[in-house]
Amino acid sequence: MSLSRRQVTAAAVAAVPLTFAATGTAQATGRRARTLYIAGDSTAAQKYADAAPETGWGMALPFFLHKDRPVANHAVNGRSSKSFVDEGRLDVILRQIQPGDFLLIQFGHNDEKVNDPTRYTEPWTTYQDHLRMYIDGARARGARPVLATSVERRKFDAAGKALPSHGEYPAAMRALAKQEGVTLLDIQALSIALWQRLGVEETKKYFNWTTTEQDNTHFNPPGAIAVARLVARELLRARVLAPSEVRRLDETIPESWITWPKAAA
Repeated sequence: MSLSRRQVTAAAVAAVPLTFAATGTAQATGRRARTLYIAGDSTAAQKYADAAPETGWGMALPFFLHKDRPVANHAVNGRSSKSFVDEGRLDVILRQIQPGDFLLIQFGHNDEKVNDPTRYTEPWTTYQDHLRMYIDGARARGARPVLATSVERRKFDAAGKALPSHGEYPAAMRALAKQEGVTLLDIQALSIALWQRLGVEETKKYFNWTTTEQDNTHFNPPGAIAVARLVARELLRARVLAPSEVRRLDETIPESWITWPKAAA
């Protein structure tokens, strides 16, 4: 994912995540709400008013979780598993995360940037090495790490077959999850299957296609909602979350629920 000027600006302000605070039941009973942290790239990140209608799936995930299961979205445009660590962003999460919380980790898009040494990782060595930092860091603090393969881009061949675009990275993450005993959400496999069902033309309605750009990587509100639904269903299927912690999995989510706040000055 190359960074446009707009994306660079959004990446800078996204260093401060939007956290959906717990209210109601958790506070009334004195229980601390277990927070779901997201470490990832622009496909998940919070977007701001200057980027609309571009939408990260992390913006829509809270719509599918119970109100006392808050989301702290630390995903930032343009980051890889390596650059996220090098910039101190994992340290920020690890200073905040508490026992019983979750750390959802989705990287791969920018790890593929072979010509950028600040971001590139090799799938079977440095990529896995960096992911272990997230896993070990979460576990050391009593939190549960969860790996998520990268959501697929919109890419079709001439016959209309949806094509994978992430090379060996999803396989490397799957292998690491098995090796480390970490729950895996295979969002790459689920999203490419969804794009195939939708087809070449219909998928344009899910990506950030506007009058000025044809973006086959980032989502608009319908796309972000669709991917967030996949993530929530996988969190339930994998028993990361209980049925009482998810909601609206089969309901229509209004696009109007997506909002883009103004970027911090």
